[in-house]
Amino acid sequence: MVEQLSTTSTRRRFLQTGVAVSALGAASIDMRSAVAVEIELTAAEATIPLVGEGHPATDVWAFNDRVPGPVIRARQGERLNVAVTNGLSEPTTVHWHGLRIPVGMDGVPHLSQPPIKPGETFTYDFELKDAGTYWYHPHVNSSEQVGRGLHGALIVEEANPPEVDRELLWVLDDWRLDQEAAIAPFGNMHDASHNGRLGNSATINGAIRDVEPVRAGERVRLRLINVANARTFGLAFRDLDPWVIALDGQPVEPHRLGEQALTLGVGMRADLIIDMVGKPESESVVIDGHYGANFAYELIRFSYDDAPSLPPRFDDRPVALLPNPLAEPDIASAKRHRLVFEGGAMGGMTGAMMGGRRMSMRELAGKGRLWAINGMVPEEIYREPPMLTAARDSSQIIELVNRTAFEHPLHLHGHSFRVIKRDGRDEPYQPFRDTVLLGVDETIEVAFVADNPGKWMFHCHVLEHQGSGMMGVIEVL
Repeated sequence: MVEQLSTTSTRRRFLQTGVAVSALGAASIDMRSAVAVEIELTAAEATIPLVGEGHPATDVWAFNDRVPGPVIRARQGERLNVAVTNGLSEPTTVHWHGLRIPVGMDGVPHLSQPPIKPGETFTYDFELKDAGTYWYHPHVNSSEQVGRGLHGALIVEEANPPEVDRELLWVLDDWRLDQEAAIAPFGNMHDASHNGRLGNSATINGAIRDVEPVRAGERVRLRLINVANARTFGLAFRDLDPWVIALDGQPVEPHRLGEQALTLGVGMRADLIIDMVGKPESESVVIDGHYGANFAYELIRFSYDDAPSLPPRFDDRPVALLPNPLAEPDIASAKRHRLVFEGGAMGGMTGAMMGGRRMSMRELAGKGRLWAINGMVPEEIYREPPMLTAARDSSQIIELVNRTAFEHPLHLHGHSFRVIKRDGRDEPYQPFRDTVLLGVDETIEVAFVADNPGKWMFHCHVLEHQGSGMMGVIEVL
């Protein structure tokens, strides 16, 4: 089914909205049946009141005239059938970020499917193997198409969801707007060579909102999705101290966030359980401070109504979500690889190989290529031969090394991997993820079972980085 997003907007320096989604039922799923959930999406130009009342409307590109697009909800084990019609004046696709699906449904132009031409329709059809929080977006001209609003949430419900009073979904985005609330032009080489297209207006669910109404004593499940072009969100929940129960759709051992901020690079997701411990008529502020105190701002406030606090009804520690059916990598027998990321401004890269010959950084920049992996730069995005291959069902370890001046959220299509080490130290909880944030001068090891055959993108999800060369292909034979 497709859920309508209901928003109420008010004005503030950063533009937000939140949306409450009704609590999930706990009905069990017959995993032997694959009921089809059929949906139609149309990508087309639209106009929305992004900045809010009293300001000009913003011309966007939208799925079904909405930004974000419709929230798609289905149950684990069901089939999803989505007919996507292209109402744009340029080709497009839809990638189902985080889902382990057949490569022909993955939405990468030329690598997975022919681009959907203007006026044409392509139907995506696949089984939803994993419960969790996912999202969808194009992979053609990604920086502009996603940056103009083409994205939406995909929620795959568990058979036995955690007991909460209600559920919230926050789709976090970041827009670069001018004084007339129009989206600024794309194609900035400074963005591509630096931190990506950072905006000046942060939104939640595509509209302005100062507060999220809550009731004292209630327990809320909050699903968070970062769909921005480049912005990393570092959310501090202050006195609320949420439980983290899932990352990138995959369950983790429930643990308190504590004094740490919740860091979400582009493409990353998190599921939290939050007990609203404030008093009636009080407020709790959520601060985004990822880029330092000088750039920190108030993202939104939880505002408690005047109703009496609900009595305690839940155990303190939430019950862990059941794991998804992911194969566990065999670390001892895994084949090891090393991927070194170089390039960009202030990175020190003098040149790299492209099209069979070494080119200077100036030559590469002239061709719109600014980043390299293991000294190689893709000549044709999406059409390059694999940078590494893996036998089907084999265990793989990839060491990711950042020799650039910027962080990179690295996303592997078609698989989830365990994050096992960071700068030589064991990663806490060693979560399964599909996107990992590689910090400046950082080295991360990830491990996975290459059990999904095909040619899969592995790329930086700062979309200006991906479009200017920070991507490659991993082939599972």
